[in-house]
Amino acid sequence: MGEMIEFARPDGSGCTGYLAAAGTGKPAVIIIQEWWGLNPQICGVADRFAEAGFTALAPDLYHGRVTQDPDEASHLMTGLDFPGATHQDLRGAVLHLRQQAGKVGVMGFCMGGALTIAAAVHIPEITSAVCLYGIPPQDFADPAKIRIPFMGHFANLDDWCTPQAVDQLEQSMRAAGQTPEIYRYAAAHAFCNEQRPEVYDPACAKLAMQRTLDFFGRTLT
Repeated sequence: MGEMIEFARPDGSGCTGYLAAAGTGKPAVIIIQEWWGLNPQICGVADRFAEAGFTALAPDLYHGRVTQDPDEASHLMTGLDFPGATHQDLRGAVLHLRQQAGKVGVMGFCMGGALTIAAAVHIPEITSAVCLYGIPPQDFADPAKIRIPFMGHFANLDDWCTPQAVDQLEQSMRAAGQTPEIYRYAAAHAFCNEQRPEVYDPACAKLAMQRTLDFFGRTLT
């Protein structure tokens, strides 16, 4: 089990997050929350990464606010300062982990997937990135500008991060000379969230997570 910590943002203010440590010298990964907030499910993802040998830090982008209500979650996400979350909270988390690990990856789900792409574009200290069913507005973070190893997991039955949007992402990255690893699953949005039985797909989730662990094993060690 991990613990809540406070780390410094580049502007000198503080941010809290859930840290699951794997030991000195281990590679590290930033885990970015869904629109629900930093809830026990995301903390559990961090714990599983630590068990697999990766120190994991999940920043609290809503600063203590968590919900199970979709309308409130939408309100919280809409109200989030995405540039601030990227350049301050997430970069602060990356810089904190770099004090203990030579290489830091980033991954996230849904809203966190979109922020993963933003982090991959805007945070130079990141080594590799894994996005799960989330794409940011292109004018904020253009995937074609990613210059680090990138993996994406997307759902074919997703009406938010649609297959057409995924095709556009992959095409733009390849046109820019990148070689992203893109995987598509016969599943619904949020298929990795075991706390949502209406969409959770155990087989797809297991495959996506194993691919992610293997990817970080190759790129961070």
